[in-house]
Amino acid sequence: MSYRDFINWLAVTPVGRSLVRVYASRLDPILYKASGGRVTSVGPQVIPQLVLTTTGRKSGKERVVQLGYTEDGDDVLVVASNLGARNHPAWSHNLDANPQAKIQLGSEKRNIVATRLTDSEKIILWPKIADTIPQMKSYVKKTERNIKVYRLTAA
Repeated sequence: MSYRDFINWLAVTPVGRSLVRVYASRLDPILYKASGGRVTSVGPQVIPQLVLTTTGRKSGKERVVQLGYTEDGDDVLVVASNLGARNHPAWSHNLDANPQAKIQLGSEKRNIVATRLTDSEKIILWPKIADTIPQMKSYVKKTERNIKVYRLTAA
């Protein structure tokens, strides 16, 4: 089993999800920003990742989260999987309220506008997303909610 396969397998186990939720979600954005996108808490990236900065819909404060992404032309797609949990992640509610945000891809920073994909758009793009981020196949089975997918376009 390759390192990439091992990390992707670990990420969908109960232990792996706990590690991501408790440690990696806090540590990874710091490591990512400091290393220009080269390093995460598990070492080198095994899936494409970015740092998303949204504006809190209630607080108005900047909120930072690290996410896997899939390229689609000049745009990137991010999935509000929340590790397959019952609820949508807070960052998705922030994008719904204010679609203007920032991303960091490696050392490049961009202002973006987020657009939520329709279900028909999501069906077309889902195989590409699941191929890039294998954990999504597991996360979609763990929840009954309609997982949101966003297209991030340069502003």
